[in-house]
Amino acid sequence: MASEMAEAIRQLISEKGIPEDLIVKTLEDSLLAAYKKKFGTSENAVIRFKENYEGIEIYAKKTIVADDDFEDEVLEIPLEEARKLAEEAEIGDILEIPIDPSEFDFQSVMLAKQTARQSLRDISRDTLYAEFKTKVGEIVIGYFQRERNGTIFVDLGKVEGVFPHKYQSPRETYHIGDRIKALIVEVEKTKTGFQVVLSRTHAEFVRKLLELEIPEIYDKTIEIFKIVREPGYRTKVAVYTKRTDIDPVGACVGPKGMRSQLISQELEGEKIDFIRYEINPKAFIQNALAPAQIKEVYILDEARHMALAVVDEHELSIAIGKSGQNVKLANRLCDWNIDVMTEEQYLQDSRNLELKKAADSLFSTAEEQGEELLVKDMPGIKPEWIAALEASGIRSVEQFLELDKSEISQRASLSSEDVEAIRGIIEENVEIVQEEIEEEPESYTCPECGASVTPDMDHCPSCGVALSFEVDERQAE
Repeated sequence: MASEMAEAIRQLISEKGIPEDLIVKTLEDSLLAAYKKKFGTSENAVIRFKENYEGIEIYAKKTIVADDDFEDEVLEIPLEEARKLAEEAEIGDILEIPIDPSEFDFQSVMLAKQTARQSLRDISRDTLYAEFKTKVGEIVIGYFQRERNGTIFVDLGKVEGVFPHKYQSPRETYHIGDRIKALIVEVEKTKTGFQVVLSRTHAEFVRKLLELEIPEIYDKTIEIFKIVREPGYRTKVAVYTKRTDIDPVGACVGPKGMRSQLISQELEGEKIDFIRYEINPKAFIQNALAPAQIKEVYILDEARHMALAVVDEHELSIAIGKSGQNVKLANRLCDWNIDVMTEEQYLQDSRNLELKKAADSLFSTAEEQGEELLVKDMPGIKPEWIAALEASGIRSVEQFLELDKSEISQRASLSSEDVEAIRGIIEENVEIVQEEIEEEPESYTCPECGASVTPDMDHCPSCGVALSFEVDERQAE
């Protein structure tokens, strides 16, 4: 039995990945259980493993007693017998007596095996559970094993993954033996062990694919703002970067669209749109409706996130998309309720006509108001200043001047010296017009006696006449 146990240890360590100390402890406990079954106690049992687990040795610790006092053959050994094993043995010494496992009866051996098997099964299950629990959110590769009621069971090597029908793309079909790449979305314990749940429809699956295929996303040079999907049909990915020398959309699409094509192929032809994220909601909505070309975006209700996109007639179906998919995804990406109309539809609606007048007064185009003055257009502005300001949402000169120095330093992580330098450049190159505030007159003359009075007086202190400054303000000194 010892040799079998030793072989089992080697296999469990190499094949199951169970920690060595847990295996040793489990086998010790099983042998102690067998010892107790045989001798009624395990308090005096000692278990030792040979080098490289080539064998297991079992000893019984027995106290040496006088031959006349010998009573308990399990815990004691008479002096005469002890000196046959150790010539220098004395009464009161403790000897370790080797136990031949073959002395165990059949029931004891079976108990040891059952205890060991059950304990090792539990340890193996818990070890695998802990391993796969740490892999939630990661992509794994397995093979189609079997299918039941639409659910596919995937061979992941150590365990079997569950691939529910609701997490399968409608574009994809599978057959026994097919290779399946999927995201681990959940690892849950069950009565019989645990279950690894797989998905190819989650947005996080696309995120992981992008990290694998696009180095700039993996190293955070380009960051993902949000991903929305209509699995099997279209995915929109909003991206941005703090670096001014990189086009985030162009880098994700790749030369001749090769990078986006690789992602689309992995998704079995699902279309993927890369969108430049903008802080300005009008610009972001316009980008989000790609591939449609948008003429104008009107903010209808900023508090309720309602907007209207106006397009040419031939762009309407593209903006809306098949079954409304494109505009629905744009809504989810921007978190705005976006309506899409042609210019003719917009103008024919009398309500929109009134709205257009109001919107035109509030949101007139850059050509009508003059181009917005940007900080980056100022001469002498360093690239690192531009990147820091734009990353914090400060783009225009007007935005910069509206904030105090400490707030700009905190938001953009710039030193106070840098902020002062930027402000100095702006003041040198831009004429800043301050609105004149009409000051309230400090004193007036009494209409009755000509004495000097102030606006906080109800009556003239000299003649006592009642004062009314709504009438007498023309007499201010």
